[in-house]
Amino acid sequence: MLILSRKVNEKVVIGDNISVSIIEIRGDQVRIGVDAPKKVKVFRQEVFDAIMEQNKAASKSVPIIPQVDFSVKKN
Repeated sequence: MLILSRKVNEKVVIGDNISVSIIEIRGDQVRIGVDAPKKVKVFRQEVFDAIMEQNKAASKSVPIIPQVDFSVKKN
């Protein structure tokens, strides 16, 4: 893990097209801004963890597949 010190209005650049800006520091909270392409998904850790849990639960559920009658009926 890379650990950096930044001040308000300073940035960290990740790759060619992602930057993280320090917007505000107030007490023990830091407001950051993330500038990334729309195709890059950016989540808070707790939201990401919840999504992963939902995905795990969904993958364990058994889908309900309707019965289809493929027999040919003659009149």
